[in-house]
Amino acid sequence: MAALLDEPELEAPDLRLGLPAAGAWVTAWQGRLLPPYLLVLVAVGLVLAAGLVLLRSTRSRAAVLAATCVCAAAAGFATAARVHARSHGPLAQAAARASAVTVEAVLMDDPRVVPPKGDVLMFQQLVVVRVRVERLAVAGREIRLRQPVLVLTSDDHWLGLSPSQRVRVEGRVRTAGRGDDVAALLSARGPPTVLSGPSVLQRAAGRLRRGLQEAVSVLPSDERGLLPGLVEGDTSQLDSRLRDDFRTTGLTHLTAVSGTNVAVVLGAALVLCGLLRVGLRWRPPLAAAVLLAFVVLARPSPSVLRAAVMGVIALLALATGSRRQALPALCAAVLVLVLLSPELAAQPGFALSALATAGLLLIAPVWRERLAQHLPGWLADALAVPAAAQLACTPVVVAISGQVGLYAVPANLLAVPAVAPATVLGVVAALLAPVCLPLAQLAAWCAFVPTHWLVMVAHTGARQPGAGLSLANGWLGAFVALIAIGLGALVLHSSRLRRAAAAATVGVLLALLAVVVVRPPWPPPGWVLASCDVGQGDGFVVRLGAGTGLVVDTGPDAQKMDGCLSRLGIRRIPLLVLTHLHADHVEGVPGLLRGRQVGEVEIGPLDEPRVERARLLGWLRSRHIRVVRAQIGEVRRTAGVSWQVLDATARHGTDSDPNNSSIVLRLVTHGVTVLFAGDLEGDAQKSLLERGIDLRADVLKVPHHGSRKQDPDFLDAVHARIALTPVGAGNPYGHPAASTLQRLERHGARTYRSDRDGDVAVVSRGGRLTSVGRGGDGVPPRAAAAGDLHHLLPATFVQRPGTLPGIPVPAEAMAVCDVAVGPVAPRARPPPAVGTWRRAAT
Repeated sequence: MAALLDEPELEAPDLRLGLPAAGAWVTAWQGRLLPPYLLVLVAVGLVLAAGLVLLRSTRSRAAVLAATCVCAAAAGFATAARVHARSHGPLAQAAARASAVTVEAVLMDDPRVVPPKGDVLMFQQLVVVRVRVERLAVAGREIRLRQPVLVLTSDDHWLGLSPSQRVRVEGRVRTAGRGDDVAALLSARGPPTVLSGPSVLQRAAGRLRRGLQEAVSVLPSDERGLLPGLVEGDTSQLDSRLRDDFRTTGLTHLTAVSGTNVAVVLGAALVLCGLLRVGLRWRPPLAAAVLLAFVVLARPSPSVLRAAVMGVIALLALATGSRRQALPALCAAVLVLVLLSPELAAQPGFALSALATAGLLLIAPVWRERLAQHLPGWLADALAVPAAAQLACTPVVVAISGQVGLYAVPANLLAVPAVAPATVLGVVAALLAPVCLPLAQLAAWCAFVPTHWLVMVAHTGARQPGAGLSLANGWLGAFVALIAIGLGALVLHSSRLRRAAAAATVGVLLALLAVVVVRPPWPPPGWVLASCDVGQGDGFVVRLGAGTGLVVDTGPDAQKMDGCLSRLGIRRIPLLVLTHLHADHVEGVPGLLRGRQVGEVEIGPLDEPRVERARLLGWLRSRHIRVVRAQIGEVRRTAGVSWQVLDATARHGTDSDPNNSSIVLRLVTHGVTVLFAGDLEGDAQKSLLERGIDLRADVLKVPHHGSRKQDPDFLDAVHARIALTPVGAGNPYGHPAASTLQRLERHGARTYRSDRDGDVAVVSRGGRLTSVGRGGDGVPPRAAAAGDLHHLLPATFVQRPGTLPGIPVPAEAMAVCDVAVGPVAPRARPPPAVGTWRRAAT
């Protein structure tokens, strides 16, 4: 590659095999979605078309077109045969009947835990692993075969297994989806029986990966979780908050093993060879040795081996010193791999590997030549290689992530200089760990600087206004990315267009600055309560003082919850109340914990869903945060704010037990009464009325996102002036129901919904109650400096029953509120000092 990049004159690339390879790729990619017989007919048509083209002309262009048709036809035949074998074999027949089976299989990848997302409620953790079934026992018969199957299980015994291990497992097989690259889905029952250990290579990979984990153990948590992901795709220790930031800023692809990783490692090896003046003859074998070490480190799984094949193509360019031989070799490799394994055509890792290598061969030489005019040759190589690979992969990255983040392009540009040194130093640390752990940890500390830079880029980019804005989705986004790349190339080629683009950029920046300056500040002065726009979920903040707030629920999105709290300047949270444990109320907890002090967490009476409870306790244990249960009648007071638990009853046999077991709070702050009703539904609401509790409030958190399951008398009894409905845009549940909002408005309530109004603040100033919807994105205010938790509030702790077992309670985790437990009795509403309040226009 160094020789290639050092050529004085860049020769024109030979792209004649490009169209045949692309034709085979597209045919295999889309052909897997067609019935086999139809795909065979298409392939036959392509063969006939190739013959007609050759009969009409024998020119080189006609030969390329005919070759494209023939290669596409070959891919069609291969794909049809693979789809037919998987859809008509004994495994497919057993899956069609959802039969109980016993299988012997070989693991093809590392088992991984799939976390729940959004409103998907999972009562147990889900472990998935891809295996190759080699023996199938069903209905008294034993059958030998070789078919890929995806195992779904809740048993954590799978998590200790490694690729290449042979296991026996019982379960029930089900049909896979159309176009899936597996023959069936296996719902495993019980733990697997291990029949053999991992192979020699996999054992070596395991030792290197464990060594890397030991080497990075000395780093701070974010860098400790990220560095293994950059080196070999292991994101098991990556903090969920940082994972969200990487997703928001379009950097997730950096933690997936692909041709980009191989390009970085090979590029670094070749740059080092150049600095050491190693002869061109010795560079290929040294680079091959580095490539082999990387393959072992990242585990020799199919995806890694495909990436290595693409790396070998780059080595071919080095050995021959010519792109004319490397590019046909790349196209031939793509063609052969697609014909041998048609399912590769639909795998993102294969696309990333091929495109990254193409970027090295087509784009990197040109960029290196331009950069070398102003920079040293080694620095030009170090910048050109990863940047070219990144640019080539951008359309696929956009299609995978499902969005074009507003800051994805600048974030990736800022990340490019740090990716190569972090990856290379991480590889060095992994290789040194089995030999000398102190040296490996020294290499890890050296990798800390570029890795920390990536963390800073992700965190900073994710917190900018509009960071989570999706400009396009899926393949539409990929098309937009292609257009943007094309326009960028045109701009760079023309000095006039460069000047115009610079002027347009300055104009846009000035316009954005004007919007920021003119826009009213957030939060508004005098705010006492804020509803956070966290999507389809609940998240509320009650102001307790400068930088301090009581939080009720956290929504399903950690990034959005963190953003809302940052905009409000909240750095200290004496109490977090989780009304119940559904994902749309608790999955935002990692975002709330980001850089904030939390004194105590209060949960309801029901421990369901259990998977959410386990995840929540895991987050809180790591921060040594006390967990307590709400008690009916519990009263707390602090900083001029008081609240009472009106209901915390465990209900069973309802449409949704967790919803109907929600904590119900009545809170008074600065004379404003707020009722938090969780996700209570009609029957549970009616039970509160039957107890004779005074439910009147100035502000109502509308139960269950404003669904139709409301008791009309409950809404009438509250008689709220302001009704806050947290709801996600375009949610599939039809929330909020028009009938619910109309009922509230008929009684004089001003209704807000987070999907339209964004964050909403309730303001109490000068005897007036006002409400303000923030709408779009704003600039986060400067957060208050975090103080000692002991001095959050001048309060005393009273120990209450119901503390959950297994949560360590450190001495510094003092409670922050006076607590009194007693019966909830019907009582009159406080004196109507609020009668003079008027609702101002937003």
